[in-house]
Amino acid sequence: MIRKATTRFAFVAGLLSSLAAGAWLYAQDGPLTVFKSKVDLVVLSFTVTDSKGKYVNGLKPSDFKVMEDGIQQKLSTFAEGSKPPMQIMVDGSLKPLLPNQLEGEKGGLNGSLSADAFVGTNVFVLFDTSNFMYRGFVYAEDAIADFVRGLDKADSVAVYTFSRNLSRAASLTSDRNEAILGLRKSVAGDDTALYNGLLLSLRDAARVPGRKVVIVFSNGPDNASMVAPDDVRAVAEDEGIPIYVISTNDVNKDPISSSVFRRLATRTGGKAYWAKTWQKQVEAFDQIREDLGNSYTVTYYPASNPNEGFRKINIQILSDTGKKYRVQSRPGYRPRTY
Repeated sequence: MIRKATTRFAFVAGLLSSLAAGAWLYAQDGPLTVFKSKVDLVVLSFTVTDSKGKYVNGLKPSDFKVMEDGIQQKLSTFAEGSKPPMQIMVDGSLKPLLPNQLEGEKGGLNGSLSADAFVGTNVFVLFDTSNFMYRGFVYAEDAIADFVRGLDKADSVAVYTFSRNLSRAASLTSDRNEAILGLRKSVAGDDTALYNGLLLSLRDAARVPGRKVVIVFSNGPDNASMVAPDDVRAVAEDEGIPIYVISTNDVNKDPISSSVFRRLATRTGGKAYWAKTWQKQVEAFDQIREDLGNSYTVTYYPASNPNEGFRKINIQILSDTGKKYRVQSRPGYRPRTY
């Protein structure tokens, strides 16, 4: 989602910075600040599967509707997979989107956003290099490298690693070799600050226009973060950034982490996998890549809505057959205050 103001990011990231510095925050008396909400452009990605779990491709904007708090939204653009986005005309027809035709606060000329930004996906891989991952470190690297090589040509990828601190091993790039080189330079660390690293990864992803996802590859336990997973999840939810999680642990071995991972994924439109072996990890990455290649992305400017809290999104397939389909997307978002 492209929106004005960054209240939640500022609060959570500020909390992270303050705790890291050992600072304390004190309330001060003064005039009451009045905050307002504003939503410029909603970017919504989703997948549709049938009763057998197979992807449903070839849908058109006329085949579904997007509801926000029960209010039908007028869609602006539509794209399938990594294809260029199309503008949805008043009569429902589609035409190519011209460069800088999407208005927003990031990129483009005069505050507009290039249509090229919505071609492909910006993939942020967050790799756990803490001591919990020591035994499977090399195999994990191989699984991630195979995933990076197999991404669609239109996709860009960044590779971040974390233990106690986050390392940006490879910035967002379309060069697969550059990303893998950064991955191969990663070294095993000590404690695990997963949610700190995830928050910072989301902050970077939010600055990039277009469609983006974060893929977390981790053993599970977090023993060093200073932010709560629900705060991090809320940031991803509001920004429209799906989180995919691949845990190298058994789902029942660490039920607390497993529950958090499942919630992070489902609440943001992603998925969670438990893959202890290298083969299972490769399969999980393959499924994520399939998800990205078979997704739909729409944008819209929200209709007037007095709700300044959580706005529930519901995607409805209109055909009788579509009633049996399963739609995977984030359940909603909170508008930012400014």
